[in-house]
Amino acid sequence: MTSKSIETEGVQKSNSYPKAVPYIIGNEAAERFSFYGMRSILPTFLIAQFFNPTFNPLLQQTAEAQSNQKVHMFVALAYIMPIVGGIAADWFFGKYKVILYVSILYCFGHLMLAMFDTDLALFSLGMTVIAAGAGGIKSNVSANVGDQFDKTNEHFMSKVYGWFYFSINAGSVVSNLCIPIVYAKYGAAWAFGIPGILMALATIIFFLGRNKYVKVPPMGINRNNFIFISFNALVNMGKKVKGEHWLDVAKANYDPQKVDDIKAVYRLIIVFAFIPIFWALWDQNLSEWVLQAQKIDLNTGLGFALLPEQVQVFNPFFLVSFIPIFTYFVYPFFEKLGIKTTPLRRLGVGFFLTALSFVIIALIQESIDAGGKPSVWWQVLAYLILAWGEILVSITGLEYAYTNSPKSMKSTMTAIFYSTVSIGNLAVSLINENIANKGFFAQLDGAKYFWFFAALMFASFLVYISIASRMKETRYVGVAE
Repeated sequence: MTSKSIETEGVQKSNSYPKAVPYIIGNEAAERFSFYGMRSILPTFLIAQFFNPTFNPLLQQTAEAQSNQKVHMFVALAYIMPIVGGIAADWFFGKYKVILYVSILYCFGHLMLAMFDTDLALFSLGMTVIAAGAGGIKSNVSANVGDQFDKTNEHFMSKVYGWFYFSINAGSVVSNLCIPIVYAKYGAAWAFGIPGILMALATIIFFLGRNKYVKVPPMGINRNNFIFISFNALVNMGKKVKGEHWLDVAKANYDPQKVDDIKAVYRLIIVFAFIPIFWALWDQNLSEWVLQAQKIDLNTGLGFALLPEQVQVFNPFFLVSFIPIFTYFVYPFFEKLGIKTTPLRRLGVGFFLTALSFVIIALIQESIDAGGKPSVWWQVLAYLILAWGEILVSITGLEYAYTNSPKSMKSTMTAIFYSTVSIGNLAVSLINENIANKGFFAQLDGAKYFWFFAALMFASFLVYISIASRMKETRYVGVAE
């Protein structure tokens, strides 16, 4: 990368990436190591330590449901907190301060897990602190990436978001390989303590880049804010004044640009409405799929066997491997064929692939239910297809949330995108709570559980493609238009 620039369409195009990018990516890699490291052993640890320490077969189904309920509720909290963090950053403190101070809180949550691994109440409190910390910075770290760009270097944005996502999964790969081994050899205290050390490192890396960031000041609250206009406009929703739609009337009474921004936000929310079902399925690869891995043949045939918690490493491994392939080969290939790989099309294909991965998992479970012990490579195949789906949905959705939201709403809309993770996990948590309490969903035993979610995703995909063809995109790039 050089400091030279070129003239394109009246704008000096820079050939260098923003100076803050290395600090953002380094911070994200270490933070994701900490988050996914503790998550890698969480489902099996909760069962072994608290819910079924005697490994009584009669209690196992209930114990698994209790573990799944707690893990998914943790994720639900972690991904609803970005809304709080996003509003705090956009309206009050700015992204830099929110990321720095909440990261410090995050470190204390990890410390609690390491100290209280035999006390369910205090361990659960530590999980809550981590969820608040991870969620509080989540939308701001992602939006902070986009803030580093303007018209001179926006052509690098897609690639940097790709590398940003690469750093997430690089941290995840290393932690998913190492932390289960630490847990097996040295116990839970070390297995939860090491991720805490990495979170402290992430905080230090972020602080070291303090003079490199483009820091967008908070917008504050005024009568042109999204919520104020939306509330007043929604009072008259559906009504027409002198033959005009309520948004046209609102345009005459408020800043027209703000009303156009609201239209863009509503279009985003329509797309986001389909994403919770994707996350309801995806996050099971870090809980239900891990518990399934305890019941399959983990011998790879390559001279070694995997630990059940290590199989999930294939997801980030495939992501790290295929993100560059999709970015530099797959998308350009289809573009050359005249098939535009628009964000909305990518999302649709991602939904379909995610459903397909669950078909494989359901077939594996059918074999287990019949007394079989299928090879771990069948789960690996499911992880491969799930990774393709994630590239198409998660990376695309993250960039779509930023580029299609107004400048004053970028952290908040990124937070709303992350809240789809929360909604999906909350639904799965409630279903597992119902199973643990022998309720209606208790009939979803064995393979029926996975077939239910596969069918749900396929149905959502069909509804999505019928709506997406009529959707419109509006790009708002960078802090300087």
